[in-house]
Amino acid sequence: MTRTTAPHRVTSFDVAAEAGVSQSTVSRALAGSSAITEETRAKVVAAAEKLGYVVDARAAMLRRGQTGTIAVVMICRRETAVSDINPFYFSLLGSVSAAAAEAGYETLVSFQSDPESLSGRYQERGQADGVIVIGTTTNDAAWAYFRELDDRGATLTFWSSPYEDIEWVRSDNFEGGQIATHSLLEAGYRKIVHVGTTTSPHRQFAERYEGYAAAMEKAGLEPQLEAIDESDSREEQGRKAVSSLIDAGIEFDALFVANDNIALGALEELARRGIAVPDQCGIIGFDGIRAGSYSTPPLTSIEPDFEIAGSMLVRSVLGDKRSPDERRVPVHLLSRGSVRA
Repeated sequence: MTRTTAPHRVTSFDVAAEAGVSQSTVSRALAGSSAITEETRAKVVAAAEKLGYVVDARAAMLRRGQTGTIAVVMICRRETAVSDINPFYFSLLGSVSAAAAEAGYETLVSFQSDPESLSGRYQERGQADGVIVIGTTTNDAAWAYFRELDDRGATLTFWSSPYEDIEWVRSDNFEGGQIATHSLLEAGYRKIVHVGTTTSPHRQFAERYEGYAAAMEKAGLEPQLEAIDESDSREEQGRKAVSSLIDAGIEFDALFVANDNIALGALEELARRGIAVPDQCGIIGFDGIRAGSYSTPPLTSIEPDFEIAGSMLVRSVLGDKRSPDERRVPVHLLSRGSVRA
């Protein structure tokens, strides 16, 4: 039997021998230290290229007391399957992972829901340099747990959050509410109802209503809120909102809905009631989830810039602290088919 030998892995000591310098000089030269002359740096770089030496960035981080990893915690509803999580959060998770990789970091992802098994001490255990927390608004125990960790000095950044005095990043919800309402007005709709809530502990829903209300009042129209029951599933909230409006005899010709999943439920109920979208009723959601492109008709939505969202969350957890006005992710109208052209 022929025995194979594993290929030799080039180390900084090999580079040092090739360049005729010490190993510490190699490390400082490749790290960009100003203590190394350009002549020596050029010699080290040439030797590294000749030998095919690649700097182990993770090892370098560990030597500096860093892990090279960012933990991402997805807070879920209790007793809810991961497959039932709002697809928006998976898009956000993907953008965070991409932004972390761009910054030279890996991501460690955890889905958490039960108060008895919450876990966020990644820094204490040497598993991550910081934690990004995103997810459902309904799990109060989970948010309280991570708020306590933040109070104790852990490095955390939150997507939205029920707390205004911690490090959060969120969509420009007020601007999104205005964009949606202006778009419906420009399409000729006038009896526009907002389906959402102003009492959720998470500010994004109230901010979307506020943007809608400001646009309606500027147009000389009366804002109207059809409140959702947050104990229901999102789709059921949309179905019940439409039923409630119709059964109460409230006239409406358009809906701005605080969330795409709620809007998809509203679309179902409008179809069941024989109300044609977009001719008899226009509808705009919020989040830009892909499922909206497959509804009948495809759902027009307000979509945040996911690439910017991921980048802002990663920069924040790595120490780039900004004022609240600078933590808003820009949004835009994603035109599909549920609003008259």
